Amino acid sequence: MVEIVDVTLRDAHQSLLATRLKTEDILPILDVMDDIGFYSMEVWGGATFDVPLRYLNEDPWVRLKLIRERVKKTKLQMLLRGQNLVGYRHYPDDICVKFVEKAFENGIDIFRIFDALNDLRNVKVTVDTARKVGAEIQLCMVYTVSPIHTLDYYLSLARDIAAMDVDSICIKDMSGILKPYVAYELVKRIKSEVGMRVDVHSHTTAGFAPITIVKAIEAGADYVDCALSSMSMYTSHPPLESIISSLEGTPYEIKKIDLKLALKASKYLWERRKKYSEYDYALRNPPVDANVLEHQIPGGMLSNLLEQLRMQGAEDRLNEVLMEVPRVRRDLGYPPLVTPLSQIVGAQAVVNVLSGKPYSTIIREVRDYIKGLYGKPPGEINPELIKIALGEEKPITVRPAETLEPIYNKIVSELPKELVEKDEDYITYALFPDIAIKYFKYRKSLKELFTYTFEVIVNLHKFNFNVK
Repeated sequence: MVEIVDVTLRDAHQSLLATRLKTEDILPILDVMDDIGFYSMEVWGGATFDVPLRYLNEDPWVRLKLIRERVKKTKLQMLLRGQNLVGYRHYPDDICVKFVEKAFENGIDIFRIFDALNDLRNVKVTVDTARKVGAEIQLCMVYTVSPIHTLDYYLSLARDIAAMDVDSICIKDMSGILKPYVAYELVKRIKSEVGMRVDVHSHTTAGFAPITIVKAIEAGADYVDCALSSMSMYTSHPPLESIISSLEGTPYEIKKIDLKLALKASKYLWERRKKYSEYDYALRNPPVDANVLEHQIPGGMLSNLLEQLRMQGAEDRLNEVLMEVPRVRRDLGYPPLVTPLSQIVGAQAVVNVLSGKPYSTIIREVRDYIKGLYGKPPGEINPELIKIALGEEKPITVRPAETLEPIYNKIVSELPKELVEKDEDYITYALFPDIAIKYFKYRKSLKELFTYTFEVIVNLHKFNFNVK
């Protein structure tokens, strides 16, 4: 029987609400969600690490710990970007090891790990560390469509993933472009030819993800990703209640899910969602974007592109950028449009459109990509672009992280001790130095204010007591 992975508290609000859901709005419903019957709940990773630090003045490690204290029956999982961890660039191996160890220690049971280029060299350290600490490992194949990314490509990738001794494979369709019958064929062949447990993850951007999920179940998928209905659809995920109900009375019926509790949790989150209307994707966009089948841009990347254009006073040129993205992607060897490559391709497309002359300016991240610092491109990069970007310099051929020196000990000596409360702070600083310092100072000032206020109250109480 297929199991349900709930992504409401990570990918759903990342896709719909710019990841702005606060911990205070998550905690009250966790006991209900813990009883629904999910195999696991994805509650951490992706943008839920840096967004709370940047915009919510929250410590993501504290969020994870608080969730773990309340979720006692259901496994907790996170999305980990391989050597990128939860950031947007490669980090040295020592930081990757420390991060996985601390994430497991703070409550993560399952690490869902991917590399944006499907370059398995970039997941080796995190996979090995997760195995060492005793966590469950789900390794992703990032799904995209191009002349390179054929069914045979993915079956070959599945065999390479199986050789890494992980627990399951996730077909990660970040753009919502995995068609139902393609999903059926891919799942069925992975199950029969590779023999791995399979999870299917698809967004509803193009409108057919619910059908894709059902066909994947028919093909023998072991897990499928859903979101509670009030946080589903648009650029989010298929609605849990609808998927469960559609399977009733069939050989695929999922009896362990408590729909009454799911509806209760969904109702709660619908009321909380109203607080975040200024970020709500659904209030400003149509429910289905069939254009995604052409440009393959995830929903979060669309808002990012629009913001870049807005800063340049060029919002009206979005359609030109959307047409430029596939061209840049082709020139770069068809990288999947997933973080951080979606942002990199999108930023170069914006520069190309606004300059009026493609590649007259090449952003640093594109140079690094062409140099091989993100990994091995799926296809051949345009030779002319390589020449413009690198001149006579040659791309690297080693695992990208081998070019990075260990930094953890340096971080420990560098970070001011008065700002450190726990070992996890060193990791946070290593990942996002500037925003970490800003948050640590904010946290320190809050504690100083609390201490001062408490002392004033105590002294006032003593004064009143003495007067009496």
